[in-house]
Amino acid sequence: MPRRFDHFDLRVRRLSDVKRFYEQLLPALGFTREVGIAGWLTYETEGGDSPSEFFGVMESESHVANESRIAFRSDHIEEVDRLADIAVRAGAQQVEGPMFYDDDSYYAVFFEDPSGNRLEICCRKL
Repeated sequence: MPRRFDHFDLRVRRLSDVKRFYEQLLPALGFTREVGIAGWLTYETEGGDSPSEFFGVMESESHVANESRIAFRSDHIEEVDRLADIAVRAGAQQVEGPMFYDDDSYYAVFFEDPSGNRLEICCRKL
């Protein structure tokens, strides 16, 4: 199956406010290789010879968080729990869950980064 995305390009008010948060969360989500790009906090997946997916965070003083959400998928409920714990310890805000939704078929944790961007980690049980 082809990749579904190439990269995330997320804006925050101040990079210094979210640096610790993303330095802990992104490697736990599989973005394990830090890439040194001036003015960015960027992590890639291990991608072999081809370009890998990456998650980049860049400062924008005019950034205002909105209702958009980035959701990361997990194959196991236990992994959602583990990642939720990492997010909370890293400084996640407005945490809801982890818990079941939709008649026990959707297990998720919802939270915000320190800049107010909405994130989620979920597991679909079919």
